[in-house]
Amino acid sequence: MAEREVKLAFLGGGREVGRSALWVKGSGGSILLDYGVRPEGLEPSFPLHVPPHSLQAVVLTHAHLDHAGAAPLLYVSSTIPLYASRLTAETLELLLRDFLKLSGYYVPYEWSDVENMLRHLRPVKAGSKVRVGGSRLSFYSSGHIPGGLQVLVEMDGKRLLYTGDVNTVETRLLKAADLVEEELDAIVMEATYAGTNHPDRGRLEKEFVSSVLDVVEDGGRVLVPAFSVARAQEVMCILTSHAFEHPVFLDGMAKFVSQVYLRHPSSFRDFELLKRALRQAKWVEGRRDRRRALKTSGVIVTPAGMLKGGPAIEYARQLADEERSSVFLVGYQIPGTPGRTLLEAGRLELNGKTQQVRAAVKHFDFSSHAGDDGLWGLLKSVRGSPKVFLVHGEEKACLDLAERVRSELGLEAVAPRNGEVFSL
Repeated sequence: MAEREVKLAFLGGGREVGRSALWVKGSGGSILLDYGVRPEGLEPSFPLHVPPHSLQAVVLTHAHLDHAGAAPLLYVSSTIPLYASRLTAETLELLLRDFLKLSGYYVPYEWSDVENMLRHLRPVKAGSKVRVGGSRLSFYSSGHIPGGLQVLVEMDGKRLLYTGDVNTVETRLLKAADLVEEELDAIVMEATYAGTNHPDRGRLEKEFVSSVLDVVEDGGRVLVPAFSVARAQEVMCILTSHAFEHPVFLDGMAKFVSQVYLRHPSSFRDFELLKRALRQAKWVEGRRDRRRALKTSGVIVTPAGMLKGGPAIEYARQLADEERSSVFLVGYQIPGTPGRTLLEAGRLELNGKTQQVRAAVKHFDFSSHAGDDGLWGLLKSVRGSPKVFLVHGEEKACLDLAERVRSELGLEAVAPRNGEVFSL
């Protein structure tokens, strides 16, 4: 009897960061793993098309729009089961509402399609196993953001691990990613930071808190533009865990994400720490609170993390001329964003206006992705002799890591392009 083939169709995320999408199909099933967008200004780009009627299931590994922002397209007129953690679904609902508000003109679905998608949620969590047709899905924690999962697909006698975005070190919010001990025929892994390592987390925390104290105890303010999902909450947990006693203000979308997090205690490494950090913070509810934050020696944690929107823009404008104040960037700054321009050129470029910044600007690499050592450690821990597919990274990062896997581990490794199909 001929061995049955499983086909992997890479619909997005090939040699790029954004619009992750992988279609796994064989006689045992047809499953879509992630379906994200790539933000490009107001007009996002989408993955390659997949006919919704041909799918038995959609899996969303986590709530970030580069992995989930295109998924409602599949629910305009279909009823496909959606597998994701409940926390992912609740966080994604917030992010999609904001996404449609900002980019709705360019997005080919409406809020009713989001609602239809969420109605078909079949919640899973780390440790869950479900059957889809003749296939089995097993879920593992990814360590990336709260609610994030890896998925092991068993189809037609083959085992494929799709990591999604993964973090192999413990953070204040989450434990490190689960290691999958099954023998694999293939692994599809992110390569975002291939070739680049992050600083030691413990030392970075101490440096961050010390830098914050230097500013605040001198009477200044520290603006921390932070991603609403996970980064803002982690910054607050870091400050609380180091017994930071000065005022911390929380503003913008991060408040609503934090409210969602408080409903999911089992999703966090130290829920009591998170609860304490959020309880001690001063939640900004309007202009009066913002004025108070700007007059108080303390920390302001608010989106957007790259200064592309949100309350952070107004705070940055107000603090730009204050030599005693600082802007501490705590996430990756994409080239061309206001945050990257601020970091490299010391100026704010917002809405066509340029403003020189006298406040100090620093970057702290609190990444939620595995660095090069973490990716390599994950690859070396894999059992069996799997084909390795490297996605979700710039072209050079994907190609370089593929070459290293081939030369040092002796495994077949490729950096697929969007539209390429491979057989297992």
